[in-house]
Amino acid sequence: MSEMSFVSAVNDALHTAMSLDSSVIFYGLGATDPKEIFGTTAGLAKKFGHSRVFDTPTSENGMTGIGIGAALGGMRTIMTHQRLDFFLLAMDQLVNSAAKWHYMFGSQISVPITIRLIVGRGWGQGPTHSQNLQAWFAHVPGLKVVMPTTPADAKGLLLSSIFDPNPVVFLEHRWLHQSVGEVEKGDIRVPIGLAKIVRMGKDVTVVASSYLVVEALQAAKVLAEEGIECEVIDLRTISPLDWDAVHSSVKKTRRLIVLDSGAQTGSVAGEIVARVAIKQHHVLAAAPMRLAMPDVPEPTSFGLTKGFFVRGINIYQSVMAMFGKLETVKADVLVEPSPHDVPGEWFKGPF
Repeated sequence: MSEMSFVSAVNDALHTAMSLDSSVIFYGLGATDPKEIFGTTAGLAKKFGHSRVFDTPTSENGMTGIGIGAALGGMRTIMTHQRLDFFLLAMDQLVNSAAKWHYMFGSQISVPITIRLIVGRGWGQGPTHSQNLQAWFAHVPGLKVVMPTTPADAKGLLLSSIFDPNPVVFLEHRWLHQSVGEVEKGDIRVPIGLAKIVRMGKDVTVVASSYLVVEALQAAKVLAEEGIECEVIDLRTISPLDWDAVHSSVKKTRRLIVLDSGAQTGSVAGEIVARVAIKQHHVLAAAPMRLAMPDVPEPTSFGLTKGFFVRGINIYQSVMAMFGKLETVKADVLVEPSPHDVPGEWFKGPF
């Protein structure tokens, strides 16, 4: 075990995968530039050469098609887009090609491509540089969608994604890139499709993914002082989703709140609430709740983004309301940091 950042864990996974299998190639806009895609590609080109690690033209659709073709031809392709939003130009390649081949050809053909997409918010990113569209990807049969929270899961899930025989969309939140945690050395893989209980509790199940797990844990700590013990589930994988973990927890706590960084309508949170309400309505002690983004584009203005996102204070207030309790002054520790468009004082970038 060693302590490393989320960025270093991603970089470690890439080095490990390319060392294990010579058929693994990595490319993307900025893959070899001085900033090395937020540092995640550091040292790759030097170690593995420019035939396996290379920059690309600004042609998302065309370059994604090349990656799919390479995967069909026996390569394991890893492609990175520095914003999820940029990748939308290649949705046709992903949805109508990569996601369909395995099914259309009777499971005889696979497309082992991993597409790293970086999400996040703040710093005036605005409507076209900050979208969280995991629900959109999860809606497509044939795609796996991964959203790690910790450095250990970033490495383990990325390795599993790279060596999965079919396409995986791997979503990284920029606010997690500088977080630090213990990571095992070597070829350590985390299975795709398994959620993780990151805090045990008996009173209410809080389901989250990616950066919202951080907010959920902060809220849970304050709620414990109010005598309410939250069980926090980190989904880790959006598709396939670990329904057993969700249903098992709700059976115990009898209450559910789901957090989502995407827009509320058509959200992953909405799907979870719907399934729990259908399957476990008889055990629920209160109506399930979802906290997601409003159905409007994210503002660019610093002033308009204040209070716009789901934060720990919103989780705290929702849980207290579920239990019919009034808010207390303890909620003050959950106020947005200043400036509000960073996760906290510990955050040092990159933007």
